[in-house]
Amino acid sequence: MSGPLEGKVALVAGATRGAGRGIAVELGAAGATVYVTGRTTRARRSEYDRPETIEDTADLVTEAGGHGIAVPTDHLDPAQVRTLVDRIADEQGRLDVLVNDVWGGEHLFEWDTPVWEHDLDNGLRLLRLAVETHAITSHHALPLLLRHPGGLVVEMTDGTADYNRDTYRNSFFYDLAKASVLRMAFSLGHELGPRGATAVALTPGWLRSEIMLDTFGVTEDNWRDALDRVPHFAISETPRYVGRAVAALAADPDVSRWNGRSLSSGGLAPVYGFTDLDGSRPDAWRYLVEVQDAGKPADTTGYR
Repeated sequence: MSGPLEGKVALVAGATRGAGRGIAVELGAAGATVYVTGRTTRARRSEYDRPETIEDTADLVTEAGGHGIAVPTDHLDPAQVRTLVDRIADEQGRLDVLVNDVWGGEHLFEWDTPVWEHDLDNGLRLLRLAVETHAITSHHALPLLLRHPGGLVVEMTDGTADYNRDTYRNSFFYDLAKASVLRMAFSLGHELGPRGATAVALTPGWLRSEIMLDTFGVTEDNWRDALDRVPHFAISETPRYVGRAVAALAADPDVSRWNGRSLSSGGLAPVYGFTDLDGSRPDAWRYLVEVQDAGKPADTTGYR
């Protein structure tokens, strides 16, 4: 059987691991051709020095039922991004979904460190990786996306517009980066909406990415062992959950109703009827406000 995105072409910028990989795989499961980009390949690692590669992601896309194509790309280099988009245009003649998920800042921000004490070079590089990459990619990719009506741009961030407006997020540089991406979706909504396309900001909840699992010393199979150390981790979700959110948006003929808005995986799950891999529907951002930030004991009852 063909999936709802059969014949559609997606670019997931920053698909080496984490949310980007989960999104790419779920787009593939829906039948899409998915170009996956990043800097870590089987031949060369980025400064993250981690084992996940874009080739692995492309293989997972194909195994899920789509067509995964890995293209090594540094999204800070406009020439590389232009070459990438030219290749998609030559090979497919269209682009239906653009996911801007480039981040790369885990090792660059310092928790609860004021801007005058934070390493300036690291902070400025974080902003370049988290913000400039998105702008470069949109600049080059959007003309191709606009060739056909109904295109979708997903700006991936951390936190909803409501939550981030009222909450300090870790450091000056981290806070600025995540707020900037939310605003990008708002601005793109104004520019794309009249031209027949849709832009949204999307956040996962507490993501059980490869890096997060390693930080807690657990795997996806035994992730609950981390609850003894961090009880609120019980609200966490797999990268595939936000991937299903993107796939649902991309298949929605009425997706323009979300144009310019800030969305979350947990908020979209009941709207579109998808679940995480374990059949649950974690609503992390509501949980954070009503339980964790309120100082209540960890209890996900009613939140997943």
